[in-house]
Amino acid sequence: MELRDKNVLIVGFERTGEALCRFLLDRGARIRVTEKKAAEAFGDKVRTWTERGVLFETGGHRPESFLGADLIIPSPGVPPLPEILAAREKGVPVISEIELAYLFLRGKIVGITGSNGKSTTTTLVYNILRDAGLKARLAGNIGTPLVSFVDKSRDDHIYVTEISSFQLEYTERFTPAVAAILNVSENHIDWHKTFDNYFGAKKKLVLRQGREGKAVLNRDNPLVWSLAGEAASEVYGFSRKRRLRRGAFVEDDWVVVRDGKPERILPTSRITLPGTHNQENVLAAALIGHLLGVPAPALRRSILAFRGLEHRLEDVLRVKGVRFVNDSKATTVDATLKALSSFDRPVVLILGGRGKGGDFSPLRGGVSKRVRSVVLVGEAADKIETALGGVVPVDRVSNYRDVVRRAFERAVRGDVVLLAPACTSWDMFKDFEERGRTFKREVRLLAAGLRKKEART
Repeated sequence: MELRDKNVLIVGFERTGEALCRFLLDRGARIRVTEKKAAEAFGDKVRTWTERGVLFETGGHRPESFLGADLIIPSPGVPPLPEILAAREKGVPVISEIELAYLFLRGKIVGITGSNGKSTTTTLVYNILRDAGLKARLAGNIGTPLVSFVDKSRDDHIYVTEISSFQLEYTERFTPAVAAILNVSENHIDWHKTFDNYFGAKKKLVLRQGREGKAVLNRDNPLVWSLAGEAASEVYGFSRKRRLRRGAFVEDDWVVVRDGKPERILPTSRITLPGTHNQENVLAAALIGHLLGVPAPALRRSILAFRGLEHRLEDVLRVKGVRFVNDSKATTVDATLKALSSFDRPVVLILGGRGKGGDFSPLRGGVSKRVRSVVLVGEAADKIETALGGVVPVDRVSNYRDVVRRAFERAVRGDVVLLAPACTSWDMFKDFEERGRTFKREVRLLAAGLRKKEART
């Protein structure tokens, strides 16, 4: 793709927007950034890039900027704005950052997507490859934007890339050497409008591969496994429930990888990550590592050393015998149900935030079985309470200080207080990380306050 003297419009100016500016300037493009936030939200960054020749439109979008572009690149998460759709209809190419990077990048891409578990699996795969001495890089939503690696890319580099449906929506040629779809459940309906559109974006990752590609699919997810019959690439499955001819599975409580002779990796009891869904993540990661040549002893060492990520079933603190757990990344109903299934103790569950357009009623079954009470907060509180239909007691609060205190009041010794909101954080916070850290801070403040109270008595 020739970029010199092309009018390129970048939509959204966060981390990926900056990486795109750097990449495009180096190739002689004329860059305009359009951003709904005010310039003040970015501090000195706007001035710095303006001095380098980038034009900025902040505080909203101008339709003429979209229609006058030679190329539009939306940052991840930017919705299908009317301006983008109108420009696309007029023939203006719209591509994602990963598509642009793919056109220039040397090396091999491992692309990992799914409704849940992407970050954990991507990081574990990266650790496996790095620990084995391969030249791996962590890229995409959880790492550095893929486009940032182009200039120093080499044929023996491997880019382990977490990829969202937003990014895949705007791809035409992007094809990883290894493509993994971990699972698919209702998610981002507010963005994609229908589940079919959402799944349509996800499956591009596999269906674009040729015979030289390798696809890693969840054998226990019928919709994901349905792609095995459509894929032109070599298909490998992973499963907790069945023995596979080719793939990774659990047998006699061991993680086994098989592509010919079965190889035992480690007992499931030694996986440090909680929950059966994390067994699936480990199976997928072990299989990808195996496909890239990592031997079983090295796979075992990396898996044993992996302790998980912040905001994913993260133990925070025990307060008076009550265990607080931060799963702020559980932004879907399915993720919340998987989090609940990780505990054999009664749970006080914290739900709420901004919904994604999906149905909250599937929460009823898991909540009725495992939850003592629910604390609701945020924009979706009304919808969630209606969907739960009175299966457990519900409290409504307006801020995270009250969230933590009310949940603690409802818990008894031995219970778990679980933040697994089934919603995004964007009604109250910048992102799920800020929400999770706020939760953890309030838990620590609660504990400190109780200690002070005890000291005075």
